Amino acid sequence: MKATVNPVDQHVVTLTIEVPAAEVDKGIKQAVKRIANQVNIPGFRKGHAPRRVLEMNFGKDAILEEAFEVLASQNYSAALRENDIVPVSEPEIEREQFEEGKDLIFKATLTKRPEVTLGDYKGLDAEKQDATVSDEQIEEQLNNIREQQAKMVVAEAGAAIQKDDFAVIDFAGSVDGKPFDGGEGKSYPLQIGSGSFIPGFEDQLIGAKAGDDVTVKVTFPEDYFVAELAGKEAEFKTHIHDIKRKELPELNDEFAKEASSYETLEELKNDLRAKMEEEASRRAIDTYNAELIQTAVKNASVEIPEVMITDRVEQMIQELAMNMEGRGLKLDDYLKFSNKTVEDLRAEYKESAGENVRADLVLDAIATAENIEVTPDDMNREIFVMAQNFGADPKEVWDIIAKEGRVAMLAGSVARKKAARLIVDNAKGAEAAE
Repeated sequence: MKATVNPVDQHVVTLTIEVPAAEVDKGIKQAVKRIANQVNIPGFRKGHAPRRVLEMNFGKDAILEEAFEVLASQNYSAALRENDIVPVSEPEIEREQFEEGKDLIFKATLTKRPEVTLGDYKGLDAEKQDATVSDEQIEEQLNNIREQQAKMVVAEAGAAIQKDDFAVIDFAGSVDGKPFDGGEGKSYPLQIGSGSFIPGFEDQLIGAKAGDDVTVKVTFPEDYFVAELAGKEAEFKTHIHDIKRKELPELNDEFAKEASSYETLEELKNDLRAKMEEEASRRAIDTYNAELIQTAVKNASVEIPEVMITDRVEQMIQELAMNMEGRGLKLDDYLKFSNKTVEDLRAEYKESAGENVRADLVLDAIATAENIEVTPDDMNREIFVMAQNFGADPKEVWDIIAKEGRVAMLAGSVARKKAARLIVDNAKGAEAAE
C-alpha cells in the first residue's frame, strides 16, 4: 500500500491510496467469504458457496462492492497510521480505479486533528478563594431552614392580599370572550410575586380579600409558548377563596429539635458551619484548580476545525435529550416550553462547545508531551467512580463501554484528567485536591 498526503487547506487533507493488484485479489476473496458466511444458498453449507454461485444469486457488482469496503477500510486505516494522522471527520471516499486484476486507487478526503502549540503549563499561579463562612451566611442558612419548616395558616378575617401571600383562587380565562385550553383552574394556590402566572396577573390581586371576585386583564407575551395565545389580550374571572401566609417558627432550641437531630440551636449552628466550611473549601479548591487549567489552555495555540465544534454541539444536544428522558420528558417538549428551536440550542452551545474542544485538545497535547500513560488501575478507578455515580455495578459499566467501542474514548478522558492533575500539581505553591 502506498499513500500520498495532499493538503487541501489548514485542516483538510486528501490521502491518495494505491493498493497493489495482488492485495485487491485477496480483498475480493475475503469479500466472497464474508458474503458466503452471511447468506444461505440451497445445496451449500453456510460459508461454503463458491464465488460463481454467489455471483449468480447476487451479481458480480455486489461482490466487488463488498471487496471495496474491505480494501478501503483496511488501507485507509493503515494510511492514517503510516502518516500519523488522527481524523476528526468521516472521510469522503472517491474511487479512481477499481478493477479485478489491477491496482486499486482511491482518495480519502478528511479533516485531521489540529496541531497544538503548547505554552506554559507548569509553574502557573491562580488566586486562592476565601473559604471562610460568615455569621451572616449561617443566619441565611438558618432562615432557609425556617422557610422549609414554615406552616401555612389562613390570614385573619378581613386581611388584604400582600406580596408573598398565597391566594387560593378559582379562575376562568377568555380571549375575545371565548374560553381557551388551560385557562381555567379551581382552588389554585397562587403565591403573589412568584411570577408563575402571566405578567401583571398577580399584581392585580394585591389588596383583594377573601370572598372577593376580581376581573384580571392581561396580555400574553409575544413569545408565549402557546402560539395561538401569544400577544393576545385576555380576561380572567377570578374568585378568591382564602388568603394564606407562612408562619415561620422561632429560632430556638425547639426549632433545632424539630428541624434536625440536635438538641440545641447552638449545636445546629455549629453543624451548619462545619458543613458550609467544608463545601466552601471544596468550591475554593475547585475554582483554583479550574483557573490553573484555564490558564494552561489559554497559553496554548490551536486553530480548531469547525467540524469539531459542530460535532461537540450535537453531542451536547444529545446529552440534553438524555437528561430530559431521565426526567420523563422529551427534547421536543422542552423546546416547546422554552420557545426555542434546535437551531437556537446550536447557537447557544457553540461558544462553550468551542471552549470544551480547545481544552480537550490542549490537555491531550500535554498528556502526549509528558508521556502520560493510562494504566489498568487508572481505568478501574474511573469505572468505579462512574458506577457509583450511576448506582450500577462496575462490571456492568465496563461491559457497556466495551460493547459500544468506547474504551479508547474513556482512556482519552482519563489521560486528560491526569494532564489536568499535572498542571495543578506543578503550580506555584501547589494546593491540589483529589
